[in-house]
Amino acid sequence: MSDLSIQLHWHRAEPVLQTGKYSNAHRVQFNDSHEVEVDSAPGWGGDPANTNPEQALASALSSCHMMTFLALCAKAGWPVASYHDYAEAHLGKNPKGQMSVIRIDLHPVVRFDTGFNVSDAQLAEMQHRAHRYCFIANTLADTVEINIK
Repeated sequence: MSDLSIQLHWHRAEPVLQTGKYSNAHRVQFNDSHEVEVDSAPGWGGDPANTNPEQALASALSSCHMMTFLALCAKAGWPVASYHDYAEAHLGKNPKGQMSVIRIDLHPVVRFDTGFNVSDAQLAEMQHRAHRYCFIANTLADTVEINIK
């Protein structure tokens, strides 16, 4: 199988590491060429201009779901012209009482080439198949909802 990696870089900017008095801002580097500024979620004191791990998790799921959906559509001969998603990670306490991403909602909108149509039921089934085969969804288990538009 594949081993995939990132590099994470954080340096303390404050003189002393003290609870609640240091920055979580850091950089994540992908493939030695692309960097993303990351911080805590704004509700936890992070800079809203930076992405946060919860957004990154929602992004990973959304991307994986879309790529799986496109692969299934290509195999079925469905001419997808565009795909848009609004993914939302919900924070809360899990059954153990720990803070976690308790659910991620996907809101995919799919457009096909002119003249090609599928029923709402067919589209829903293809989205559910994509969810079943998505690597990231399989990692997250039952915390994903797909709200087809």
